[in-house]
Amino acid sequence: MYKFNGGLVNKMKIAILGFGNIGSAIGYGLVNSEFLKPNDITITKKSTKLLEELNNKGFIALNDNKTAVSKNKIIILAVTPQQLNGLLSEIENVITDEHIIISVVSGARIKQIKSRFSKTVTVIRAMPNTAIAINESMTCIAYEKDTDNDSVELTKKIFNSVGKTIEINEDLMGAATSLCACGIAFFLRGIRAASQGGIEIGFSAEDALLMSAQTSKGASGILLHGRKHPEREIDKVTTPRGITISGLNAMEHNGFSSAMITGIVTAAVKAEKIYTNNMEK
Repeated sequence: MYKFNGGLVNKMKIAILGFGNIGSAIGYGLVNSEFLKPNDITITKKSTKLLEELNNKGFIALNDNKTAVSKNKIIILAVTPQQLNGLLSEIENVITDEHIIISVVSGARIKQIKSRFSKTVTVIRAMPNTAIAINESMTCIAYEKDTDNDSVELTKKIFNSVGKTIEINEDLMGAATSLCACGIAFFLRGIRAASQGGIEIGFSAEDALLMSAQTSKGASGILLHGRKHPEREIDKVTTPRGITISGLNAMEHNGFSSAMITGIVTAAVKAEKIYTNNMEK
């Protein structure tokens, strides 16, 4: 049982409109976490080639967004910013004030989405990352002040089942896109670089990647478990004239921290403007 607009509903049903990289990660994550069964999730995809395969996996797979919306109350918008306006035009006549719309579309503000509907609609923004597929997402959630608490708690419940959530101000959603969603790629590139270094010092490509990935996982685990500042943990493995500090200093001399910071800031600026820029074209 869960609350929905003040009432109780026996079974949660969700429609994911757009089953690309992030939409599919959400769908598979919700199933892998056993939060939902495949037949609790309606997914839509323009390409009909994968519909049969997805239906065979137990999902309700359609190429009709209107039907998906009319049969579900919780709607996740998971298309690209370039596709969003077309999708909203397509579903505006079947959206009711009973729907909860959760948008994971980069750059599209809540007011911009609401303005496309003649009815009063609940819209919440969420920014997960593709680690949601393995239940390790960091999902940032933003909503307007007058959003009812049941809808917020329901959204948090959905995304807490596939990782961790944090509530942020909507003005920070572009930044969240960069740090958390794009951040998956940034940290993967860091692991790739570490593995390439491992190859150069003598390990096989397979062993170097395993060692780098597991070491990265351990470093993250230390921070998440103890909630300590990274420098406190770095101090534990650096000694005067030691090996670690020589490596760290070499990295910093070559712009390691500066490159990461610049990349995050650059992506954040683009994330904030990507939907608006598309509207202006």
